[in-house]
Amino acid sequence: MIRSLVNIVTTLALLAVLFVAIDQRRQFDPYIGKIARFLKIEDQQVVGGEVRIRMAADGHFWARATIDGISRRLLIDSGATITAISQQTADAARIDAKSSVVPIVLQTANGSIPAQTGRIRELKLGAIVARDLQVVVSPAFGETNVLGMNFLSRLASWRVEENVLIMVPHHPQKVDT
Repeated sequence: MIRSLVNIVTTLALLAVLFVAIDQRRQFDPYIGKIARFLKIEDQQVVGGEVRIRMAADGHFWARATIDGISRRLLIDSGATITAISQQTADAARIDAKSSVVPIVLQTANGSIPAQTGRIRELKLGAIVARDLQVVVSPAFGETNVLGMNFLSRLASWRVEENVLIMVPHHPQKVDT
Protein backbone atom coordinates (compact mmCIF):
# COMPACT_ATOMS: atom_id res chain seq x y z
CA MET A 1 0.00 0.00 0.00
CA ILE A 2 2.79 2.43 0.94
CA ARG A 3 4.75 1.46 -2.17
CA SER A 4 1.72 2.24 -4.38
CA LEU A 5 1.25 5.60 -2.67
CA VAL A 6 4.95 6.46 -3.15
CA ASN A 7 4.72 5.46 -6.83
CA ILE A 8 1.68 7.68 -7.36
CA VAL A 9 3.30 10.66 -5.62
CA THR A 10 6.53 10.17 -7.58
CA THR A 11 4.65 9.95 -10.88
CA LEU A 12 2.69 13.11 -10.09
CA ALA A 13 5.90 14.94 -9.13
CA LEU A 14 7.58 13.89 -12.39
CA LEU A 15 4.57 15.05 -14.40
CA ALA A 16 4.65 18.39 -12.59
CA VAL A 17 8.36 18.82 -13.41
CA LEU A 18 7.67 17.96 -17.05
CA PHE A 19 4.79 20.45 -17.15
CA VAL A 20 7.01 23.23 -15.71
CA ALA A 21 9.86 22.37 -18.11
CA ILE A 22 7.54 22.58 -21.12
CA ASP A 23 6.09 25.86 -19.84
CA GLN A 24 9.57 27.38 -19.43
CA ARG A 25 11.01 26.15 -22.75
CA ARG A 26 8.06 26.87 -25.06
CA GLN A 27 9.14 30.45 -25.80
CA PHE A 28 12.54 29.32 -27.09
CA ASP A 29 11.72 26.13 -28.96
CA PRO A 30 8.95 25.98 -31.58
CA TYR A 31 8.49 22.21 -31.11
CA ILE A 32 7.96 22.66 -27.37
CA GLY A 33 5.56 25.50 -28.25
CA LYS A 34 3.44 23.00 -30.19
CA ILE A 35 3.31 20.74 -27.14
CA ALA A 36 2.32 23.72 -24.97
CA ARG A 37 -0.53 24.56 -27.39
CA PHE A 38 -1.66 20.91 -27.31
CA LEU A 39 -1.65 20.92 -23.49
CA LYS A 40 -3.41 24.34 -23.47
CA ILE A 41 -0.67 25.99 -21.37
CA GLU A 42 0.22 28.77 -23.81
CA ASP A 43 0.96 32.23 -22.49
CA GLN A 44 -1.02 33.93 -25.28
CA GLN A 45 -4.53 32.99 -26.38
CA VAL A 46 -7.23 34.40 -28.60
CA VAL A 47 -10.65 34.08 -26.98
CA GLY A 48 -13.37 35.36 -29.27
CA GLY A 49 -12.02 38.73 -30.38
CA GLU A 50 -9.85 39.22 -27.29
CA VAL A 51 -6.17 38.48 -26.93
CA ARG A 52 -5.20 37.21 -23.47
CA ILE A 53 -1.60 37.11 -22.27
CA ARG A 54 -0.52 35.55 -18.99
CA MET A 55 2.01 37.42 -16.89
CA ALA A 56 5.44 35.83 -17.28
CA ALA A 57 7.59 34.69 -14.37
CA ASP A 58 9.56 37.94 -14.67
CA GLY A 59 6.40 39.97 -13.91
CA HIS A 60 5.99 41.29 -17.47
CA PHE A 61 3.58 40.60 -20.29
CA TRP A 62 5.29 39.22 -23.42
CA ALA A 63 3.43 38.95 -26.73
CA ARG A 64 4.20 37.05 -29.91
CA ALA A 65 3.38 39.15 -32.94
CA THR A 66 4.30 39.54 -36.58
CA ILE A 67 5.86 42.81 -37.67
CA ASP A 68 5.54 43.18 -41.44
CA GLY A 69 5.54 39.38 -41.72
CA ILE A 70 8.43 38.74 -39.28
CA SER A 71 7.56 36.90 -36.05
CA ARG A 72 8.92 38.56 -32.90
CA ARG A 73 8.49 38.53 -29.13
CA LEU A 74 7.55 41.94 -27.67
CA LEU A 75 7.33 43.31 -24.16
CA ILE A 76 4.05 45.13 -23.56
CA ASP A 77 4.84 48.32 -21.64
CA SER A 78 2.11 50.82 -20.79
CA GLY A 79 4.87 53.11 -19.48
CA ALA A 80 6.41 53.42 -22.96
CA THR A 81 4.95 56.26 -25.00
CA ILE A 82 5.88 54.75 -28.34
CA THR A 83 6.59 51.28 -29.71
CA ALA A 84 10.32 50.58 -29.87
CA ILE A 85 12.03 47.89 -31.91
CA SER A 86 15.57 46.64 -32.14
CA GLN A 87 17.77 47.33 -35.13
CA GLN A 88 17.74 43.57 -35.92
CA THR A 89 13.93 43.54 -36.03
CA ALA A 90 13.82 46.67 -38.20
CA ASP A 91 16.33 45.15 -40.61
CA ALA A 92 14.51 41.80 -40.79
CA ALA A 93 11.13 43.48 -41.38
CA ARG A 94 12.68 45.93 -43.87
CA ILE A 95 11.51 48.94 -41.89
CA ASP A 96 13.11 52.09 -43.22
CA ALA A 97 14.39 53.81 -40.07
CA LYS A 98 15.48 57.38 -40.67
CA SER A 99 17.16 60.06 -38.64
CA SER A 100 14.98 63.13 -38.27
CA VAL A 101 16.09 66.73 -38.67
CA VAL A 102 16.04 67.09 -34.90
CA PRO A 103 17.92 64.15 -33.32
CA ILE A 104 15.74 61.84 -31.23
CA VAL A 105 17.14 61.02 -27.81
CA LEU A 106 15.02 58.67 -25.71
CA GLN A 107 15.07 58.67 -21.93
CA THR A 108 15.02 55.05 -20.78
CA ALA A 109 15.56 53.32 -17.46
CA ASN A 110 19.14 52.73 -18.63
CA GLY A 111 19.77 56.38 -19.57
CA SER A 112 19.59 58.42 -22.77
CA ILE A 113 19.90 56.67 -26.14
CA PRO A 114 19.80 57.98 -29.72
CA ALA A 115 17.06 56.60 -31.98
CA GLN A 116 15.63 56.81 -35.47
CA THR A 117 11.98 56.75 -36.50
CA GLY A 118 10.15 54.37 -38.78
CA ARG A 119 6.74 52.89 -39.47
CA ILE A 120 5.46 49.35 -39.25
CA ARG A 121 3.13 48.70 -42.15
CA GLU A 122 1.26 45.92 -40.32
CA LEU A 123 1.59 44.45 -36.84
CA LYS A 124 -0.52 41.35 -36.09
CA LEU A 125 -1.06 40.12 -32.55
CA GLY A 126 -3.71 37.39 -32.53
CA ALA A 127 -7.02 39.01 -33.55
CA ILE A 128 -5.47 42.50 -33.37
CA VAL A 129 -4.05 44.23 -36.43
CA ALA A 130 -2.40 47.65 -36.25
CA ARG A 131 -1.44 49.37 -39.49
CA ASP A 132 0.91 52.29 -40.07
CA LEU A 133 2.29 52.18 -36.53
CA GLN A 134 5.05 54.65 -35.73
CA VAL A 135 8.13 53.16 -34.05
CA VAL A 136 11.54 54.17 -32.82
CA VAL A 137 14.55 52.04 -33.75
CA SER A 138 17.89 51.85 -31.98
CA PRO A 139 20.75 49.34 -31.70
CA ALA A 140 20.80 50.24 -27.99
CA PHE A 141 17.61 48.17 -27.47
CA GLY A 142 19.64 44.99 -28.00
CA GLU A 143 17.19 42.25 -28.94
CA THR A 144 14.27 43.73 -26.99
CA ASN A 145 11.14 44.96 -28.77
CA VAL A 146 8.51 46.96 -26.85
CA LEU A 147 4.82 47.60 -27.61
CA GLY A 148 4.02 51.02 -26.20
CA MET A 149 0.98 53.19 -25.63
CA ASN A 150 0.72 54.22 -29.27
CA PHE A 151 -0.30 50.57 -29.87
CA LEU A 152 -2.42 50.10 -26.72
CA SER A 153 -4.35 53.34 -27.32
CA ARG A 154 -5.64 51.95 -30.62
CA LEU A 155 -7.53 49.18 -28.79
CA ALA A 156 -11.18 49.38 -27.75
CA SER A 157 -9.93 48.50 -24.25
CA TRP A 158 -7.20 46.73 -22.33
CA ARG A 159 -7.06 45.61 -18.73
CA VAL A 160 -5.33 43.24 -16.34
CA GLU A 161 -7.38 40.65 -14.44
CA GLU A 162 -5.78 38.05 -12.19
CA ASN A 163 -2.34 38.42 -13.84
CA VAL A 164 -3.78 38.17 -17.35
CA LEU A 165 -3.59 41.10 -19.79
CA ILE A 166 -6.79 41.25 -21.84
CA MET A 167 -6.69 43.31 -25.03
CA VAL A 168 -9.92 44.01 -26.94
CA PRO A 169 -9.63 45.39 -30.48
CA HIS A 170 -12.25 47.61 -32.11
CA HIS A 171 -12.48 45.25 -35.08
CA PRO A 172 -11.13 41.74 -34.37
CA GLN A 173 -9.50 40.08 -37.36
CA LYS A 174 -9.54 36.43 -38.36
CA VAL A 175 -6.65 34.59 -36.70
CA ASP A 176 -4.34 32.61 -39.00
CA THR A 177 -3.84 29.06 -37.78
